[in-house]
Amino acid sequence: MTGDGKPICLVGPLEEGSAGLVLRIPLDVGGAELAPLAEGIGEIEADVLCVRIPQWLAAKFEMQVGNLVQVDNQNGKLTVSPFREGI
Repeated sequence: MTGDGKPICLVGPLEEGSAGLVLRIPLDVGGAELAPLAEGIGEIEADVLCVRIPQWLAAKFEMQVGNLVQVDNQNGKLTVSPFREGI
């Protein structure tokens, strides 16, 4: 939830990072609000929240560089899943 209690739901492409797949979320479009929920898998670099995608999750959903993923904070936790338009 944002500071005003609204849920955040964003879509973005996976990129190659130094330790595997990452999703970069600009702080000014939701990354700042998601950062506390990303403890352990995310860190702030300059003006973006970089969320590392665990290998098991990438393998489970056959994620690779360029795939779109959805990230949200529903239920008070950070959720990353493959983006499926219309769902």
